[in-house]
Amino acid sequence: MKKSSRLIFIASLLFFSAQAAVAQDTTAGKNIDINKIQFQKSISSFVSSAYLNSDENPVTAYAAAKFSPGLKHKYVVPNKYVTKKLLLKFTVSNSADTTIAIYFFPGFYYKEIELYKEKNNTLEKLPVILPGVEDSIGFHKFILPAKDSTVIVAELSFIKTYNNTIRPRLINSNALSAYIAEHERRYSMIDMTTYILCGLLLMMILFSLANFFQGANKEFLYYSGYAFFLGLMLFLMALYNFRANAFSYFLEEYLDFILQMMGIIFYMLFMRRFLTTKIEHPFLYKTFNAGLVISIISVLLYSSLHYFTNNFIAEYLTENLTKVILLLIILIFLVYSAWHWKDKLLRYLFWGNLCLLIFSIISQLSAFMQDILDTLPGIFSSSVFYYEIGLFLELVFFLSGLNYKNNKRLIAETKERETLKAKNQMQEYEKEIAVYKAQQEERERISADMHDELGSGMTAIRLMSEIARNKMKENTPVEIEKISRSANDVLNKMNAIIWSMNSGNDTLDNLISYIRSYALEYFDGTPVDCKINAPEIIPEIEITGDKRRNIFLCLKESLNNALKHSNASQIIIDIEINSSLKIVIADNGIGIDLQSLRKFGNGLKNIGRRMESIGGTFAIENNNGTITTLDLPL
Repeated sequence: MKKSSRLIFIASLLFFSAQAAVAQDTTAGKNIDINKIQFQKSISSFVSSAYLNSDENPVTAYAAAKFSPGLKHKYVVPNKYVTKKLLLKFTVSNSADTTIAIYFFPGFYYKEIELYKEKNNTLEKLPVILPGVEDSIGFHKFILPAKDSTVIVAELSFIKTYNNTIRPRLINSNALSAYIAEHERRYSMIDMTTYILCGLLLMMILFSLANFFQGANKEFLYYSGYAFFLGLMLFLMALYNFRANAFSYFLEEYLDFILQMMGIIFYMLFMRRFLTTKIEHPFLYKTFNAGLVISIISVLLYSSLHYFTNNFIAEYLTENLTKVILLLIILIFLVYSAWHWKDKLLRYLFWGNLCLLIFSIISQLSAFMQDILDTLPGIFSSSVFYYEIGLFLELVFFLSGLNYKNNKRLIAETKERETLKAKNQMQEYEKEIAVYKAQQEERERISADMHDELGSGMTAIRLMSEIARNKMKENTPVEIEKISRSANDVLNKMNAIIWSMNSGNDTLDNLISYIRSYALEYFDGTPVDCKINAPEIIPEIEITGDKRRNIFLCLKESLNNALKHSNASQIIIDIEINSSLKIVIADNGIGIDLQSLRKFGNGLKNIGRRMESIGGTFAIENNNGTITTLDLPL
């Protein structure tokens, strides 16, 4: 009975071992045809993976390595595996008739990448071939002859960070630059946001230094140090965001935390001084002193663990425990500020630090949930973005508090300066109004004198010439006829001048009414039928006498040209009012010869100059007659 049970146990063991072997080889048996990779291909489902200790040689340890199908850890690598080596095994083939080169890219961040070819159950190291691009150390090229296949084993060593990801892929050698550019484009929006925030921090640095040199206030020197280190950290993170180069790796695994801690140290120094905590808030003074001591010890311990040990878990705990303690210090400050709510300066800093606390927690939590974060659109997929929001809001409330503090000292000077400025402005306005009134009165006086003196005289000359002509009848000299016409022309011109000078006519409605009246009277008694189309409702828009006069003279010249040269039987004047006053004069005559304009003399040139002088435009064309367009922006 015991013997049969033992046989059953052994048979079961052999069965499950065979099943495990089959499962183990399932993934490794998948073949990747690199001839079909036109751009890039994720190979996560084509690989087998195994971990080795950091001191193990993959060549000697390969035979005993226990490969598992697929990736043991998708995306983010657990902390206890960061100091280990990762082996990825996959099979590639080349169905093409020519040799093909392909790039292997495992993801971020790997300080060492070595490729091997499996041969007789041992590994043969492939030569290191890096691309000639800036971010080169993360991409390794291997070459496969035509109609060949082989098993590739990649040896990967992580950098010391909790942001390591395993996302292996193969990239067409001709598409590497495009792949890198596409990868960088994904983060361009968050990078641009970071650069904008860095610009704001640079302005704060210059502002703080200026205040320090002017008033020798040390708190501004401390704040400039805080803005400098945080701004430098964010700028470098944006500049080297997901780059496969040595400095990017150094920044990710060590420098970013050091810069952040230096910024926080300067911030606590600033808060101690800005709030005069030693005198007014002794409890906060002790709290910030404790925070300074903890921060300095943390920086020293973190650096020692990073450079002199291989204990990443301790290094990771040091970083995160420090962040938790600093968050507690912020929480203590918030409670203290709420307890002293009547202090308005503390109130401003309370809201700033509350925003920084909330968004720092969101940023820290999102860093641990990168898979969920990756599903969000645009800048919301970056944990840094949330930290930057908190930093920006803290900056806004700090500036508000600084403004409040300075207002107490400057408010009296500001009121006096503004009062004096208002008096000066009022005097200037009164002078301008007096000059304007004097000009208006002078215009009206001149127009009245012209109307009373010159108008009556010219009317008398015209009447007397008419009487003389009637008395002489057939023997009327030609000169008397010319005197009558000249007097009539001068009277009409004088009326136009008087009309333009009278400020009571400075409206768009008056201009259009005058144009309508003049045009109908001008063609009265001629064979030309004149029609005027104008809007029924004319908006109440002021238009100066100079503009009215020039518009009218341009219209008058156009009507005169039409009557003398067009041989037209009909003239239509269309007036449109939108964002501009547009007057279109169209006749059904022979049309203007645009190649020969001599017979018009300087008339058209004058129209163009007049319209240009008042900011308008003038156009003339031949389209079944002459069409003249005057356009004046309102």
